[in-house]
Amino acid sequence: MQTYMKLIGKKAKKVISKKNYTKNKNKVLKKYIYLIEKEKKRILQENSKDINFAVKKRLKDNLIDRLILSPKKLNLIIKSIKNIINLKDPIDKTLEKWKRPNGLEIKRVSIPIGIIGVIYESRPNVTSDVASLCFKSGNAVILKGGSEAINTNKILVRLFRQSLKINNIDENYVQFIDSKNKKMVDYMLSKMKNYIDVIIPRGGKNLVKKVQKISNIPIIGHLEGICHTYVDKDADLNMAKNIVYNAKLRNTSICGATETILIHKNIVKRFSNPILQKLEKSGCKIYGDRILKKYYNGKIHLATEKNWRTEYLSSAVSVKIVSNSDNAIKHINKYGTMHTDSIITNNKKTAGHFLKNVKSAIAMHNTSTQFADGGEFGFGGEIGISTNKLPPRGPVGLNQLTSYKYIVKGKSITRP
Repeated sequence: MQTYMKLIGKKAKKVISKKNYTKNKNKVLKKYIYLIEKEKKRILQENSKDINFAVKKRLKDNLIDRLILSPKKLNLIIKSIKNIINLKDPIDKTLEKWKRPNGLEIKRVSIPIGIIGVIYESRPNVTSDVASLCFKSGNAVILKGGSEAINTNKILVRLFRQSLKINNIDENYVQFIDSKNKKMVDYMLSKMKNYIDVIIPRGGKNLVKKVQKISNIPIIGHLEGICHTYVDKDADLNMAKNIVYNAKLRNTSICGATETILIHKNIVKRFSNPILQKLEKSGCKIYGDRILKKYYNGKIHLATEKNWRTEYLSSAVSVKIVSNSDNAIKHINKYGTMHTDSIITNNKKTAGHFLKNVKSAIAMHNTSTQFADGGEFGFGGEIGISTNKLPPRGPVGLNQLTSYKYIVKGKSITRP
């Protein structure tokens, strides 16, 4: 294992010393699209093997849902790669420049991070998104997918490496740890500091916790997505009903799904039944506080402290009645995970106060938390969402996978 992992690290180190021009990067991505389209049938066959394995292992429904590929999902993968092709190359950009009184000319220029290690569960689309984003941003990537998706991941990596080879570019820009041995993850996190510059975990709470506990390499990512939607007293009922429904049920298994709804006390009589009954009719389980229980006519389960801290990733939601926007902000900052939180209101002053004071990486007004996605932000795709206070924060796309250096020029200037 040690020899195998070090060899992967050495190969990655070797490739990052090479420079690829934008034209060549895009040629690789275009060829990758061609190969995916050509091998669609084979990709779906490999994915079927993984789904059968997951069902036999009795994995959770949300994990199986993330694992499944279909012709439609493959088209979305292709669309994401096309979007990345259309984005400007983020490398060698002058971010700012200035001249000092002593004649020094200083500029800050974008550079690749280096070698990125990505550990993830299910979601074969992560393989193609991450490989494409890392390559275009000039980084090498080492992928460690979950055993439940190994067949799908292998073919998607093989096709990317094939595209690199066709274009006379070192295949080792993208490497895949082809093993179900969980000790590989431990080794990657604790023994590869000399090879990997940053680790990005994509998966459930247990995976991210493990990465945070073991890794001696810097991490970009988030632990949970406990996202909130606050319906203010100045909200429009139809708008609130549609946004809340979308934020909770459009896709319950993503980290941007709303897990807690906060409703202003002044509108609970008028708003709670239309909003929550629409959710309940679609099979959503409602956990509410005692105030809500007085006014809601549907089936309600009494919420406890545990519910405010729960990321359901399923058709269930917590609902709390709050006295004002400050109480909503206080609740979010206490129980939230600094991921994505939204306010629904027609009061611009209240909205501004909310957006400024929630600690979220993504703060929203009159829109669904399900827009917490790099593709929706125009990033072409994303490698994940970061809730770190240090940058990058929010969706981590092409431009967020860069670092920078200062280039300083002078004409025989010495410091007095």
